[in-house]
Amino acid sequence: MKIALIGKGKTGGEVLNLYPRDQIKVFDSKTPLNLSDLKECDVAIAFIPGDVLLKNIPLLIKSEIPLVTGATGHDWPEDLNDELIKRKCIWISGSNFSLGMRIMNQMISKLSKIDELYSEYSFNIHEVHHVKKWDAPSGTAKSWKEWLKKDANITYERVGDTVGEHTLSLQTPFEIIKLKHEALDRRVFAQGALWAAKLIHHNKNTIGPGLCLFETLTDQFLNNEVKR
Repeated sequence: MKIALIGKGKTGGEVLNLYPRDQIKVFDSKTPLNLSDLKECDVAIAFIPGDVLLKNIPLLIKSEIPLVTGATGHDWPEDLNDELIKRKCIWISGSNFSLGMRIMNQMISKLSKIDELYSEYSFNIHEVHHVKKWDAPSGTAKSWKEWLKKDANITYERVGDTVGEHTLSLQTPFEIIKLKHEALDRRVFAQGALWAAKLIHHNKNTIGPGLCLFETLTDQFLNNEVKR
């Protein structure tokens, strides 16, 4: 599987460390995206700012190769999914490619039933990232709130070179319950992106075209709807 790596920053650089270098074509400020080189690759992985990704959507669609993207801080065009289906393109989008985050998803989803146990409670989601992360709150924190399906206050910090910490606190009148996920190394995100890239590469006829969330893809895998 040959990968088009779009951006080799903090996480993209770790993809280079985890996958054979001779099977990766790097696109960055020195080597801009171009259609002919993209078409020589089997799948693209992009860890770039959301605005940069949006500018390159037409070219990426035209290449028709699958895309795994961790870009955040942007809104997708309303007609994107229709266009991807029309061109039979598979795009996987995720705010956090840690496979361990899927465990967090299952635990947080359980908390949506809290009304059955408590009449008084409050939720807070706190996230910490490195100082160069410009979007705040993080896409992961927003996803946690969506999984929770409850009102939750979101706070954040930008500290040093912190890879990523997310903590969900549930406070009731007489107790505090916390769920925490801490990424120790950026390779965890690169690992998840490579896992997704391999999965869609080997399941092109099983995974339908369009824009698919990373968590949906992992759920399909865990339900044996797609194979490794």
